[in-house]
Amino acid sequence: MESPLLKHKGAVAADAPDQEIAAHYGEPAQEQRALERGEAFTDRSNRGVVRVSGPDRLRWLHSLLSQHLERLRPGEATEALLLSPTGHVEHHLHLVDDGEAVWAHVEPGTAPDLAAFLDKMRFMLRVEVADLSDEYAVVTGAGVVPGALTLPDVAGVTQLVPRAALPGLPEAARPAGLWAYEALRIAAHRARLGLDSDHRAIPHEMGWIETAVHLEKGCYRGQETVARVHNLGRPPRRLVFLHLDGSADRLPAHGSPLEIPGGRTVGFVGSAARHHELGPIALGLVKRNVPVDAELLADGVAASQEVVVSPETGANAKIELRRHAAKRA
Repeated sequence: MESPLLKHKGAVAADAPDQEIAAHYGEPAQEQRALERGEAFTDRSNRGVVRVSGPDRLRWLHSLLSQHLERLRPGEATEALLLSPTGHVEHHLHLVDDGEAVWAHVEPGTAPDLAAFLDKMRFMLRVEVADLSDEYAVVTGAGVVPGALTLPDVAGVTQLVPRAALPGLPEAARPAGLWAYEALRIAAHRARLGLDSDHRAIPHEMGWIETAVHLEKGCYRGQETVARVHNLGRPPRRLVFLHLDGSADRLPAHGSPLEIPGGRTVGFVGSAARHHELGPIALGLVKRNVPVDAELLADGVAASQEVVVSPETGANAKIELRRHAAKRA
């Protein structure tokens, strides 16, 4: 559903999968600074919104998702993953409970599939699932609608607001395009499902273990893979933050190869943006054994890497053994 804010003065549509919202409104750098200062909001209304109501909702979602949700308090926000039976990430949910229902926002176009999966898993439990993407919209930055459901975000707060309220939001705060939000998200090392991941991605690779997975809860779909990697072995890939050569006149294309000198491909480029202080930046997914100090080429653009996910992730037992050995020495 195309956002009405694409008709706002200066609006330029973003690239897929975000073509239904604005990339910027004519002043990308100024919009980014305003968003960072909490003086602007970003329209992210292309994201899906799913509502799960009913007295069994928390216990039921706890059994399906990667996060501990049984004791989630009203107003408390968190993240969770829906994994495949083999542990690959299918959905990344940002969710909050309002005391009567759990609300979640997810990547553009994915709400119907998520709602359909959840609906078929209800069995005899007292839960109801609804895809409310046509009725509610996601906006991030300055809180623009008093009383709206609110979740923390790298750019202030995210609110779930009635879609009918979108046209009037520029009267409350300055609109900042998605480029502004994406630059702040990338600088915060926060991966986005479908842009920084692929169909093979597992939680340990993406840095979601810390934010979206509870490692001591009971069984859930895909839990065996999470437990095996965490206790026995390292994931095959790792997320990296890339400082790109500022002399290049372009950003690397999404999905383009990450190479080491000599031309060997070791991963791919995810999201890329121009940050108002850091310059051109990106996230990438590389093979775990790529040296952390290796210089890379991102779609032909020189890039230095900053560790987001450690190559040692998932080898906790071995790390502890090494630490104990060092102390004895």
